[in-house]
Amino acid sequence: SRGLGDVYKRQEAIRRQIASGVDILVHLGRMRDKSRKVLEITEVCGFENHEIKTRTLYRWQEGKGLVQTAQLLNREKLVRAGVEL
Repeated sequence: SRGLGDVYKRQEAIRRQIASGVDILVHLGRMRDKSRKVLEITEVCGFENHEIKTRTLYRWQEGKGLVQTAQLLNREKLVRAGVEL
């Protein structure tokens, strides 16, 4: 039988894979008028202290729309793809 330690090790391995395989999260939500809007754009920054570290780049604000809250940190993939920043 497997112990609880094995479960935690597997969970951590899965979290590490997610952190290394996902760059950006886009959160869509339904508004009161039934339309869908991008509510938040978040950068996945890595894995540290047993947690996936994220940084919110844009957040929806009522009356203002999508507002930038931070700069993109990890730009290497975009640069390699030829995107000018």
